[in-house]
Amino acid sequence: MSTQPHVTFNDGHAIPQIGLGVWKATDETAATAVAAALGAGYRHIDTAAIYENESGVGTGMAQADVARADIFLTTKLWNEAQGFDSTLRAMDESLKRLGTDYVDLYLIHWPSAFRGKFVDTWKAMIRLREEGKARSIGVSNFEGDYIDQLIAETGVTPAINQIQLHPLFQQAAMREKNAKLGVITESWSPLGQGKLLDHPGLAAIAARHGKSVAQVIIRWHIELGLVVIPKSVTPSRIVENFAVFDFALSDQDKAQIAALDSADGRIGSDPLTATF
Repeated sequence: MSTQPHVTFNDGHAIPQIGLGVWKATDETAATAVAAALGAGYRHIDTAAIYENESGVGTGMAQADVARADIFLTTKLWNEAQGFDSTLRAMDESLKRLGTDYVDLYLIHWPSAFRGKFVDTWKAMIRLREEGKARSIGVSNFEGDYIDQLIAETGVTPAINQIQLHPLFQQAAMREKNAKLGVITESWSPLGQGKLLDHPGLAAIAARHGKSVAQVIIRWHIELGLVVIPKSVTPSRIVENFAVFDFALSDQDKAQIAALDSADGRIGSDPLTATF
């Protein structure tokens, strides 16, 4: 089993740098994937209320021979539940589905700024942290100046900001902004939702190292100091994605990957204009 590095939050807690993402997995497949990941050495699982598989994640955790205290569990509040009281209720519902009395990290999934509720939602997250239902609290997709607004109105800085980030969309400005604020950056869709796995340039780097393209990309995230949550429900791929601690990218490799960045590399919605 590989020993993976951890990244320390501004609140003193630490998060394993690689986690298993379970977006689009059913309860049944999430349970199998989570159990397989924990068996392979993962200690970080990332789900969300909107994924509708929190129950499956809880089942997978219960099936694995790993103590709850050794698992770093993240879930997220969906947009429609934003607001102070509704956030508190949503957390209780998530905990019930997950079969646990706390999560290690609770995130606001999207700013959903048109609702005008993300500051009140953040105040509820602070309450949940005080109550121990969430060890750490953070945000997802908070680009632009949304984090600044949270800090200005509450004095509490998120521990982490989970944003879309992959070699075609490297988010240098947001990474720099997060770092200046003391916020860890976490990459979702780190493999570009599979769009990068046949990229010839990345394939050439992978061949030099005797690794897969996915392993090269995950290693790239790790070496940037990011937290990364590749999604898979295939046991062999789950194991492969974790086997990234026995090689390092060269300066040439990193320069080639840096050159792939594109201003139009975003996949899906822009958090600054999304209306859901």
